[in-house]
Amino acid sequence: MLDKSSKRLLIVKAITIATLAFFIFFLMILADYPKLVERYYSESVYPVICHLLHPVLNIFPFSVGDLLYLFVIGYLIYALLRLIKLAFKKEFIGVIFLIAGIIIRVQVAVLIFYLFWGMNYFRVSAGERLNLRDTNYTTTSLKAVTAMLIDSANSCRARLTPADLAQNNSAIYQTAIQAVSKLSADSVNFRTYHPGVKPSLLTLLLNYIGTSGYFNPFTGEAQINYQMPVFNRPVIACHEMSHQMGYGAEDEADFAGFLAGIGSHDRLLRYSAYHLAVDEFMHALYYRDSLANKALKPRVSAAVHHDFVMERAYWLYYQNKAEILSSIFYDKFLKANNQPQGLGTYNRMVLLVMAMYRKQVY
Repeated sequence: MLDKSSKRLLIVKAITIATLAFFIFFLMILADYPKLVERYYSESVYPVICHLLHPVLNIFPFSVGDLLYLFVIGYLIYALLRLIKLAFKKEFIGVIFLIAGIIIRVQVAVLIFYLFWGMNYFRVSAGERLNLRDTNYTTTSLKAVTAMLIDSANSCRARLTPADLAQNNSAIYQTAIQAVSKLSADSVNFRTYHPGVKPSLLTLLLNYIGTSGYFNPFTGEAQINYQMPVFNRPVIACHEMSHQMGYGAEDEADFAGFLAGIGSHDRLLRYSAYHLAVDEFMHALYYRDSLANKALKPRVSAAVHHDFVMERAYWLYYQNKAEILSSIFYDKFLKANNQPQGLGTYNRMVLLVMAMYRKQVY
């Protein structure tokens, strides 16, 4: 039986859960009003959050967000063990209070996620903001742009020196920050506030789940896998910092990272950006016309081809069932956050690049 104090506490928890559920539901309704989110959140509230969070957390050379996730994992393990213990002792009142507490913490985390950054998933699309909405293109034009990107990748790769390929992570991060800052200064649509990127403390885990980097929406930190091939790291750093700009969708962050990369004077970063684009476009061309894809493969230089082989070998070394499970989870996460194509969202970068090239070339 519950005493009066326990009853009051349970009522308070129930009211708290209901109230938090209402606020979460209200935020989900805003997903249908992108212009409202754009004006009052992405252009008003989010910059303030960036000005407050980024300068403080940039002080720390390590990822505060990684430590936060490790703490959460530790708490969940503790909660699970305590839940099992209470159940075995048949202390069901304690089980109810523990579950209620977990639900409240999860709800608070969901609210923080959306208020600190996640509302950017619901803003006006990058295609509309950048006037790149014309996403219809022919296979012929796709092949033409793919050939241009291959030529650019070949040219950038030929200019790389041993010193470029031996850059340490600190130099790569600084170059990426400069590139993102330059893009921010050139266009209000890519405005960023105190950008920064850090090596993830969880890089070993990232290797096994096939992840090159991630953005922590709770701390606003951009983290990358600092062990992957050196030619992958620069553009991934730009991609993750693009999330700091408020680009939520992965295709949009890829596009912003690509623009930052090709706009840089750093040889490794420029090659990294074109390397990513060639990979995306060759996949897109394969699904459009496998014969056209096959015809363009000999155009890729031996050095660029070798890099693709090295990149694939790196990820295959770590590939296991954990990556499959994480891919399924992340696919569901993207679909739940206004990206109905899930992991296929990454490939939609091609649409934005094609629209950009159409404005410049066709």
